[in-house]
Amino acid sequence: MPTPPPAGPLVTRGTLAADLRALGVRSGEILLAHSSLSSLGWVCGGAVAVVRGVLDVLGPDGTLVVPTQTADLSDPALWESPPVPEEWWDTIRNAMPPYDPPTTPTRGVGVVPETVRTWPGAVRSAHPQTSFAALGPRAEEITRDHAADCRLGERSPLAALERTGARVLLLGAGFDSCTAFHLAEYRVPAPLVEVGRPGPFGWERVTEVSITSDRFDELGHDFERDRPVVRGKVGAADARLFPVADAVAYAERWLALHRPRPEEIVHPRA
Repeated sequence: MPTPPPAGPLVTRGTLAADLRALGVRSGEILLAHSSLSSLGWVCGGAVAVVRGVLDVLGPDGTLVVPTQTADLSDPALWESPPVPEEWWDTIRNAMPPYDPPTTPTRGVGVVPETVRTWPGAVRSAHPQTSFAALGPRAEEITRDHAADCRLGERSPLAALERTGARVLLLGAGFDSCTAFHLAEYRVPAPLVEVGRPGPFGWERVTEVSITSDRFDELGHDFERDRPVVRGKVGAADARLFPVADAVAYAERWLALHRPRPEEIVHPRA
């Protein structure tokens, strides 16, 4: 049987830019974007067209920031999608290459962030598991002070984005993808967790704040009910636009009420 034609709508760099302007994205602003390419429709030029369309709207004075996470640089004992045999764990720990900002690919955050990461002039932060990449005149300012023992807290790009008045763009992505909510986890009582990862001198263990996206969809539902969140369509995708600072402040209050109080410390299986 013949292959059916794509469902559409047809999205181009130009139509995407027009939709973003109609949504309220402004020239010169700092934008933290979470995206789903497939939700937009049939995009002529794919992820490259999406990045170019966003940059067209932000203009030469704007800065685009995306998560470029590398969750696979972690302890194989905790892997679930898929798990690996226990007899492989030590070999993986010994052989896994350490994080290298220019070459380590993203994992689990989509093709648009990976496109930004490899874009000429992109700057990437230093955390080996929860890095961000940025394009624009404030890219270095946003990414430069990402501490190796602070995934998404006060010494991460999220705090810099809050401080600089950035906004979040959810482009076909849900609130469960909203990394800004994680900054709030560092400001309410939260458990600590020991995490393993490859380091420059071999396998290392670091004590960190435990983070989870559990119930972020509920948090997001309440947030947009109670606070101004711009909603619209970009291509076929549902899009939302709101300040990082608003999201963090609301999440601090919400998590304090809806998350159970932590234990002193959480120890993973390995």
